[in-house]
Amino acid sequence: MSRYEILSPEGLRTDGRRWNEIRRFSAKMATTTAADGSSYVEHGNTKVICSVNGPIEPRAANARSSERATITVDVCFAAFSGTDRKKRGKGDKYSTRPIKSPNLPTYQGGGGALLMGRAQSKRRVLEMQSALSRTFASTLLTALHPRSEVHISLHILSQDGSILATCVNAATLALVDAGVPMTDYVTACTVASYTNPDESDEPLLDMNSAEEMDLPGITLATVGRSDRISLLQLETKVRLERLEGMLAVGLDGCGKIRQLLDEVVREHGNEMARMGTL
Repeated sequence: MSRYEILSPEGLRTDGRRWNEIRRFSAKMATTTAADGSSYVEHGNTKVICSVNGPIEPRAANARSSERATITVDVCFAAFSGTDRKKRGKGDKYSTRPIKSPNLPTYQGGGGALLMGRAQSKRRVLEMQSALSRTFASTLLTALHPRSEVHISLHILSQDGSILATCVNAATLALVDAGVPMTDYVTACTVASYTNPDESDEPLLDMNSAEEMDLPGITLATVGRSDRISLLQLETKVRLERLEGMLAVGLDGCGKIRQLLDEVVREHGNEMARMGTL
């Protein structure tokens, strides 16, 4: 896709949105009883399930801290989550060879769609887990639960851009459902930098997978209604003079996501009150 096809002459993107509009967003809380807290988030065609257990006894002895709780994160991509499908090789019923690129699974998310080998894919997942752990370690009141662990498990069912941001939003809802004390919501979104035919710059809020493949962008997360940034990730080079405008649009986008998450939490609380489970 050419960069000049991302925006139509009328200023509309490939999915019909304007530059400052987010995709369709829906979410649910308490989607499973097998965890202390859980959530399901659909952001566009990106779909993520999250479950939270904790505070619990640390699974690893070296992860125990006498001062605060430890935040651990697992991220798992479903085999059917990407656009590439795998087929079995002849005579090997366990073969997972992709149709187009043998032995190279596709990862779509963060700030771009990358075709990676197993080692690169594993490293990318570890980077996501580390970023999520650091983000919530600075927001959760971990000092209230020393010598314990809060475990966040994320399963990506469908990839259509803004994977890391959707994981942050899903984890926030699951943590609220689990009753883990935190200072405020942590909300995240993505912003792309688009160059118009006249060479002017225009930020695009909430990238889909097509935009991630073609445009440089950032993923950022904020805490509550403030402008405090708890996560800022760039996977492609962005010109410094464009970054300020992208951050401004991203902060506004995080505010929109926060309002949507707050509505989900209040709706869930009202439903629990009607059922008498509070």
